Amino acid sequence: MLPRYRHKMDQARILVLATGGTIAGQAGSATRPDYRPGQIDIADFLDEFSRLGLDAQLEGRQVANIDSANIGPELWTSLHQQISAAIDDPAYGGVIVTHGTDTAEETGFLLDQTLPTSKPIVLVGAMRPADAVGSDGLRNFANAVQVAAHADASGRGVLVVMGEHVLSARDARKAHTAGTNAFKGFPRGPIGLATPVWLDWLAPPWRVAEPARFAFPNSFPIVPILHAFAGMEAACVTQAVAGGAQGIVLAGMGAGNSPDAVREALADAVRQGIPVVRATRADDGLVHREPEDDSNGFIAARALGPAKARILLQLLIANGVTSMDEAQAAFDKR
Repeated sequence: MLPRYRHKMDQARILVLATGGTIAGQAGSATRPDYRPGQIDIADFLDEFSRLGLDAQLEGRQVANIDSANIGPELWTSLHQQISAAIDDPAYGGVIVTHGTDTAEETGFLLDQTLPTSKPIVLVGAMRPADAVGSDGLRNFANAVQVAAHADASGRGVLVVMGEHVLSARDARKAHTAGTNAFKGFPRGPIGLATPVWLDWLAPPWRVAEPARFAFPNSFPIVPILHAFAGMEAACVTQAVAGGAQGIVLAGMGAGNSPDAVREALADAVRQGIPVVRATRADDGLVHREPEDDSNGFIAARALGPAKARILLQLLIANGVTSMDEAQAAFDKR
C-alpha cells in the first residue's frame, strides 16, 4: 500500500504565479450563469486563503489576470522564465500557477516538456467563480498547496490539481464544459488524491532528476490543427500550407483517419518538408502508427490529443528535430 501523508507543510516558500481565469473570476451574483474571469488580484486571493488557517508559506506574484483563452507565447515565456528562476532559488520549495481551465492542459504540457523535474510545479484552476454557490477555487488551491509543499511531488513532471485529483500534465485534459469534475487523465487516471489534510500518491515518481526534455522556443512555429469531418476537402490542407504552416496536426476521425483526398494532401505537405501528426477528435483512445505512416511520413500522436500534439510538434520543430523516427519517439515517450 502506498503511503498516505497527513497535512504538514514544508518550510520552504511556495511561489504562486497568478494568471487569472475562473479561479480569480467574479459574477456579481451567487447564481448568475455568466461571469468575468481574472478579476481578483493574487494578494486578495491569498489573504482570503490565509483565513483557512493552513500552515503554508506562500509568495504571490501577478503575472497576468486574463481569460485563459487569451494565453499564448508571450505569457508562456514569462511563466517559464519565472518558474526556472524559482527552481534555481533554494528559497522556494515549489511553484503553483493559478490558471484558467480552458487552456490549462496546453500550458501545463508545455511547461512539463521544458522544465526539469527537480521541484514540484503545480497548475490549479476552478470551474466556478469565487462568488458563485459552491465555488471550488479555494478548495482546489488548498489541495494544490498540499501537493506543491510535498517533496514527493517532484520527479513526476508538471502536475495539474483539479478537485481532489492530482493529474500528470501529460495526461490531463478538460473533458467537460461545466461541473467541478471537468478534468480527467488519459491514458492514466489520477496519479494522486489530495485534500487540504491528506495526500495519497497512487504511483511512485517516474521522472526523478530528469532535465528539461526540450529547450524553450525563442519563437513558436506556426502549427494549425485541422479538424476532420465528413466531406472534408483537400483544400483545407492546401490553404494551411499556403498560409505558412510549418507543421500540421490532424484531429482525425476515429484513430486519426481522414478522407482519401485529405490524406493525399497531407502526404504532399510532408514531401514539402512540413511534418504532419495524426491525432484524433475522439475523447479517448490511442492513435497507433499504421503501415501507411511510413510511406506518407506521418507521425502518430499516440496518447496526446490535438492540443498537446500541437505543442509537442512546435517544440520539435523549434528544437530542430526533423526526423520522423525521432519525432515519433517523442510522442511515444511517457
